Amino acid sequence: MYDIEFAESVRQHLRSLSPREIAIIIDAIEEQLVYDPLTQTRNRKPLRPNPIAPWELRIGSLRVFYDVIVDESNVVRILAVGKKQGNRLFIGGQEVKLK
Repeated sequence: MYDIEFAESVRQHLRSLSPREIAIIIDAIEEQLVYDPLTQTRNRKPLRPNPIAPWELRIGSLRVFYDVIVDESNVVRILAVGKKQGNRLFIGGQEVKLK
């Protein structure tokens, strides 16, 4: 089992989302990332090297970017939360490129 930690910046990212979207994200994190967050699935995948995070969890148009620390503490660190609109990604209301 993994503990979930949120980066300080995630609070700001969540402010750009609706309360319903925030609830959906929290539920998905608890369901998908507490057990075996390093297993690739249809909605969970490793990303190519980028400045945001090594892993992505997709929940419809919502995105959760995270890293996993595997040691005696086993922690999933949520680094960013955003929303896809078409082929554009917005984190905290700002468009972000993953390249």
